[in-house]
Amino acid sequence: MMHPVIELAQALIQRRSVTPEDADCQAMMNERLQVLGFNIESLFFTDTLNTWARKGNSSPHFCFAGHTDVVPTGPEKNWQHPPFSGLLADGMLHGRGAADMKGSLAAMIVATERFVAKHPDHKGSISFLITSDEEGPFINGTTRVIDTLEARGEKIDMCLVGEPSSRNVLGDVVKNGRRGSLTGFLTVKGIQGHVAYPQLAKNPVHLAAPLLTQLSQTVWDNGNEFFPATSFQISNINGGTGAGNVIPGELEVQFNFRFSTEVTYQQLQQRVVDMLADYDFEYELNWIVNGQPFITEGGPLIDATVSAIKAVTGLDTALETTGGTSDGRFIAQTGAKVIELGPRNDTIHKVNECVSSDDLIALADIYERILEQLLT
Repeated sequence: MMHPVIELAQALIQRRSVTPEDADCQAMMNERLQVLGFNIESLFFTDTLNTWARKGNSSPHFCFAGHTDVVPTGPEKNWQHPPFSGLLADGMLHGRGAADMKGSLAAMIVATERFVAKHPDHKGSISFLITSDEEGPFINGTTRVIDTLEARGEKIDMCLVGEPSSRNVLGDVVKNGRRGSLTGFLTVKGIQGHVAYPQLAKNPVHLAAPLLTQLSQTVWDNGNEFFPATSFQISNINGGTGAGNVIPGELEVQFNFRFSTEVTYQQLQQRVVDMLADYDFEYELNWIVNGQPFITEGGPLIDATVSAIKAVTGLDTALETTGGTSDGRFIAQTGAKVIELGPRNDTIHKVNECVSSDDLIALADIYERILEQLLT
């Protein structure tokens, strides 16, 4: 007989919920939560379905957060098994979303079912914040749900995001924070002309080159005990007409900062503007703040997580803040303590994404132990 975690994960994978589609994944989860006494709110914003489900009204308020949307598969012919089959073979559950993050969602639901059955009168509250917009532009998902909760004064105390945090074996890494992300769009204005008559033109590539060197060599901070030093990377650069005898009129540069809690995004923006003041060219500069950094230091959530991982796997987990951004950044801004714990991330977003079925079963055990330590 198939384990309930694998059965549910399989059913979720079989739904083609390519971002921002939910494909009824949330309805399937909500049905299970409703039976447990959860109050279900479906919150639809523009193109994104979100669920806010809560059981209990008192503190401490513990939230499971995650997403039902998945990234596109790429050409399905390149997959060993059909990406939406949810095939179980050789102890591995295959399919898009298996690791990121339908496996975690299944483990959360089953852990909650078992916990509520054993502790019907548990203290505090349990909630689920589920979106179908984590892999997309993240405009109408978790951030909008958080705005809704904040507007009515509903606070989350502790949150576990089911992102695949593990590196080599289940539970070896827990994310207890994330770096901030700031993107800049710089357009350097020159004067287009013939390469044989440079005196009649102004080359924006030549104008910008010393600045780009300066930006790439600057030490922005030295990081701290939780974060590495802030990094600056140029991701896109574009100039020229395609012709070999034309000096371009404009150069477009896109760059990104991954920054620690040692600096604010406003300080980084100001330092770039101050550098630009030393150069004699016309420019336009626009910014997008993709996320603020956050850190969850010691406390009940960290203690319960570390202890649950040790009890189930025998591992001493490592707390890290590496990697990209996650929806945890929106939840942390409200003052909630946030961690990320999920399966191994070695196949996420790849062809042949898969997850160990044993890992998902153990993950549900870890989640259940965390609930027991925090809410009994």
